[in-house]
Amino acid sequence: MAKKEAVHKIPTDFRKAIDSDHLAKDAWADITPLARNEWICWVTSAKKDGTRNRRIKVGIDKMRKGMRRPCCWGGCPHR
Repeated sequence: MAKKEAVHKIPTDFRKAIDSDHLAKDAWADITPLARNEWICWVTSAKKDGTRNRRIKVGIDKMRKGMRRPCCWGGCPHR
């Protein structure tokens, strides 16, 4: 059974970061499409490049530690 893709398109920089870390990649494969959307929207909603880059780094670290969605964030405005 093929997994459904996230509604949001995953940015190249975030995709590369996920693909470069086997624990994050396994976590990404295991989370729901809604959870993927939350991560993608959390990264892409940053207004500054520095914030976006930090969110990618922090997101990978949190996925490595088992977090399934970004914490302490208002959530995806698209839902």
